[in-house]
Amino acid sequence: MSRRCLIFAGGEPEPYLPEGVVTDGALIIAADKGYENCAALGITPVLVIGDFDSLGRVPEGAKVYPKEKDDTDLMLAVREALSRGCEDITILGAMGGRFDHTFANVQVLDFILSEGGVGRITSVREEVTLLPAGVYAFPKREGWSLSLFAYSRRVTGLTLCGVKYTLENGEITRFFPIGVSNEITSDSAEVSFKTGILLVCQSRL
Repeated sequence: MSRRCLIFAGGEPEPYLPEGVVTDGALIIAADKGYENCAALGITPVLVIGDFDSLGRVPEGAKVYPKEKDDTDLMLAVREALSRGCEDITILGAMGGRFDHTFANVQVLDFILSEGGVGRITSVREEVTLLPAGVYAFPKREGWSLSLFAYSRRVTGLTLCGVKYTLENGEITRFFPIGVSNEITSDSAEVSFKTGILLVCQSRL
């Protein structure tokens, strides 16, 4: 089993830990203002990292970087997690606010994938992940939608079962959002595809 990491970013804070997020056994990292988001939930991070221009102060024992750098604070935290052997990375506090930051955070998920890991951005209202070709199950969440988008140019061999709008060995492209707002109708949905990278978004309605 791969080592898990929880990273708290400095975006919109969570009022409580999202369903399914478990702190026990996970490496916990706070990126810049994510330190406040982490503390608000009564969680103590193992590592605090960033340039701290958003937090406005440097917590004791933090790993400090200059403000002028190529990596975002979240990317610094992800690199640290990967260097410590974490392949399952959950990011909180990375939604809401500026679109450029949100899109950059999705690109961070792509970086995690390129390094052989799997990452997800999660909140109490949404969860976003990027997946390589394979077979996946998504348990039904009452009051949640399931949207699937081609993050690569094409996703081929896409089969969807246990959902309102099923598909058999189909193809979607990044030029048309046909996979938005599907609905899981069984205990779980099965999603499989042969090539490409799929962006999966589960949203509370």
